[in-house]
Amino acid sequence: MDRVTKLASERPVVIFSKSSCCMCHTVKTLFSEFGVNPAVYELDEIPRGRDIEQALAGLGRSPSVPAVFIGGELVGGSNEVMSLHLNRSLIPMLKRVGALWV
Repeated sequence: MDRVTKLASERPVVIFSKSSCCMCHTVKTLFSEFGVNPAVYELDEIPRGRDIEQALAGLGRSPSVPAVFIGGELVGGSNEVMSLHLNRSLIPMLKRVGALWV
């Protein structure tokens, strides 16, 4: 859990993902199209990725990926990110943490 917290606070936007996850790809594409450069951790490609996945599940994430942190806080997965985007809350949130300037 400490590792998740540490990684999640290192950049304004952090995404825990799996390379084979289509919803992870969708979330990463959304941020990319905004011009945001998140830290992305592909749990199926990094050492101890399984441990991080279990820690995310312990936070109530089911499925555990994608898990999006903005400003060090867990925002949620694809449903939560898309809901924030649709209600026009996502961009102000990204600006507030310095992930987006325009």
